Amino acid sequence: MTPWEVHGRELGNCNCAPGCPCQFMSLPTYGSCEAAAGFEFDTGHFGDVDLSGTRTAMVVKWPGPIHEGNGTMQIIIDESATPEQREALHRIMTGEDTEDMATMWWVFSAMSPNKLETLYKPIDIAVDIEGRRGHIRVPGVFETEAQPLTNPVTGAEHRARIDLPNGFEFRIGEVARATTRTSGAIDLPNNRDSHTHIVEIHLSHKGITGTH
Repeated sequence: MTPWEVHGRELGNCNCAPGCPCQFMSLPTYGSCEAAAGFEFDTGHFGDVDLSGTRTAMVVKWPGPIHEGNGTMQIIIDESATPEQREALHRIMTGEDTEDMATMWWVFSAMSPNKLETLYKPIDIAVDIEGRRGHIRVPGVFETEAQPLTNPVTGAEHRARIDLPNGFEFRIGEVARATTRTSGAIDLPNNRDSHTHIVEIHLSHKGITGTH
C-alpha cells in the first residue's frame, strides 16, 4: 500500500434535506442518494508524488441508500494534473491504497460497481467555509452553487454544523444549501436547494489525520 495524505477543502451537495440523514444513521430523505462534490487540495502526496494544488470532483448516484450498493460513479480530475498526479488521485478517489472503510471515497467506490470513464477537465472550485458559500463548475459535467441556510421567517443567514468525532470524511461540517445542474452522463434531477456540507479535508490512507 502506498501511503498518501491530502489537506484542503470539500463542497458536497446531495439530494437530501439540509442536515442529511446519513450523518445521523438514518435513511435518506427521499429514499435514494445522489451527490456531486468537488475537492481542492492545498497540500498532499501519494508516495513521492506531490499533490499540492490539485483538484478533483465526482458525481455519484445510488438507487437506494448508499449502503445497499449498485451505485454509479464518475470521477473528474483537473486537466492540469500531471500523469503521475492523475494516477495518484484516481487511486485515492477509488479507494485504492486505503484501509477498509477509512475514507468516504473507499465507501463510495465499494458501493458503486458501475464506474464510468474518469474525465480530465478543468475544475473551477471556490470554497468559503466560514461564509458557507461556494461553487463547482466542470464544463459538460455539472455545476453546483452553494449558499448559506436562511431563516424562513426573517430571511437572515442561519449557521448550523455537523460534528462527527468518529467520521470518515470530516470532523466539523458547515451546513448549507446548494443546487446542482448536470450535463454529463449521470443526471442528478433532484439536487435542488438541498443539503450541502462545506468542510476541511484532512485525509490519509488510514483515515482522518490529526484532530480536525
